[in-house]
Amino acid sequence: MKQIETERMKPGNAETNPVEGTVYWNPVKSIWYSFHALVAVVTVPFFFDWKAASVCGALTVVTLCCGHSVGLHRLLIHRSWKAPLWLEHLLVYLGTLVGMGGPFGMIRLHDIRDWSQRHDACHPFFIHKAGIVRDWFWNLHCGIRLTYPPQFTIEEEVANDRFYRFLQRTWMAQQLPLAILLFFAGGWTWVAWGISVRIFLSLSGHWLIGHFAHNSGDRDWHLHNNAVQGYNLRHLGLLTMGESWHNNHHAYPESARLGFTGAQADPGWMFIRCLIWVGLASEVKTPENLPFRKEREWIASPRKPGRNLVTGVE
Repeated sequence: MKQIETERMKPGNAETNPVEGTVYWNPVKSIWYSFHALVAVVTVPFFFDWKAASVCGALTVVTLCCGHSVGLHRLLIHRSWKAPLWLEHLLVYLGTLVGMGGPFGMIRLHDIRDWSQRHDACHPFFIHKAGIVRDWFWNLHCGIRLTYPPQFTIEEEVANDRFYRFLQRTWMAQQLPLAILLFFAGGWTWVAWGISVRIFLSLSGHWLIGHFAHNSGDRDWHLHNNAVQGYNLRHLGLLTMGESWHNNHHAYPESARLGFTGAQADPGWMFIRCLIWVGLASEVKTPENLPFRKEREWIASPRKPGRNLVTGVE
């Protein structure tokens, strides 16, 4: 198998590969998800409250859009734009409140998937090819140990950042300050909706979008010799904060813009544009200023949306 390396993932030896590995039950991950799922299942039908549900919705939008999509994914993981350090810390903190993990864990989770998918074959754990029920169990309750894993190294300025090290150690406990505020604002009902229902919806939704975005949808781009192709999920751009434009993201992973046309709703990009306007975002990468990738091929009709922004002839 051809050896692939990325900025943070390097082959450990000639046997390094993303195919051989064992999926194992991760008790911490499983109990964390199951606890919030149980609270959500009890809360939604038996303790429904419009104000609490509205707070849950608002917090979900802020943490997923500003935190996970813009802060963790586009800024910390892909470095597709730059922000003042205080703003970067704030956005990554909001992303940590989503409840998926700390910043270092999220970087590794994303990068090992990205590294695996760039090979011509990889374990089905990394590409959502195990069937929807097993894929749900694997992604929300399990982890994987590769037999011959790559060497993972986070850049020093991130690895040595005291705030990120603190968040990594305490990412679960970061829900407590928010829970206290919610309790004083609306009691235990607000806590249940603002913490557990929100986390359950965010984690379940993140997995579900990932599952479908690697199995079906529209494609404008094909990546040769990649184990899986990303798909664009039309009509889900607003709901996913722009993350449903996954074929675009596979084609241009370093782009801060995921929806390439006005018809491809991308709230995360809208937020970044607001930051550009007030002078808080710089060095923003988009498809127009990213380098050529030889494995990327335009396969869409010239009449389809996107041709005027991202040319298929490079």
